[in-house]
Formats: sequence, C-alpha cells, structure tokens
Amino acid sequence: MNVTVIGSAGAATQEERALRALYEEHGPAIYAYVLRLLSGDTHRTEDIVQETLLRCWTKQNLVDDEGMAVRPWMFRVARNLVIDGQRTRAARPQEVSGATWVSELGTDADDIDRLLSSIVVQDALSVLTPAHREALRATIFADRTTQQAAEALGVPQGTVKSRVYYALRSLRTALEERGVR
Repeated sequence: MNVTVIGSAGAATQEERALRALYEEHGPAIYAYVLRLLSGDTHRTEDIVQETLLRCWTKQNLVDDEGMAVRPWMFRVARNLVIDGQRTRAARPQEVSGATWVSELGTDADDIDRLLSSIVVQDALSVLTPAHREALRATIFADRTTQQAAEALGVPQGTVKSRVYYALRSLRTALEERGVR
C-alpha cells in the first residue's frame, strides 16, 4: 500500500514538496515561538503550527515572486492565530470543572452526596403506605421511643412496632430498587 502524505518527500506536486520543505525549515522555530506565547501548552501549539502551515498551503504561493520572506509571514499568521484563540476563549463563558462548581456552591462533595441520598430516600419513602410513613416519622425521624410514638399517634405500642418493622422492610426494598445498598 503506497500512501502519499501532503508535503512528504514522495509528494506528487511541487507545492506539496515546497510545503514539506517549509515545515522542515521553519516548523521548529514557529513551534518554539508559539509554545512561548502559549506558556507551554503543547497541544494548542501543535494546532497553531498546523493551522499556520495549512494557511500557507491554501495561499498556494508558498514562495512569493516579489521576494517576500515567508518566515516573517508565517510568524505573523501564527501570532494572529494565538491572539484569535485567546479572544475566542475570553468571549466564551469560563469552563469549570466539577470541583469548581461544588466550591462555588459553598459545599463539599460529602454535602452533595448527602443531598442526593436524601432525594433518593424521599422518593423511596413516597412508596410506603401513609400509616408506615407516619410510624417512621413518629419514631425514627422524631427520635422517639415506640411508647412515645404510640402516645403521639394514639395507637397501641405493638401497632407502632409492627408498622415500623414493615415500613423499614418496604423502605429497604424500595431503596434497593433505586440502586442503594
């Protein structure tokens, strides 16, 4: 399989060979210049150098008949591409990581986990019968004994114990259905 890369030594046209020669002659210097402009960002630097060479390629006149030096032109194109990229990023909203938005909320990851867990628990509680939810609220959530809850609810203590037992069983099943162990 014979593959010809644009600008390679085996390139078919004179322009392709000229582009390869330009890259070999000016590429390292442009790379070093752009790398300094971008404070060491190698990925963006490679993109800028490639775009600079692509613009040379599309210009179609890589060696100017009027004697215009190509190197200063390429440096100017690279510099302008860096400036355009910075202006574009400045015009967009700042990208943030998950850690940034968590800190902007004034909470940490544990608080977020607790919030999400409480939402799942609230959803699971909604599948319980009203009597079971009431028994859990009167005992566990209100931090009462079954005797105190029975007095508050006006039902026998055994009924409260039974409702709490079955409520917890149903709650466990509902949580497992939601992926909580």
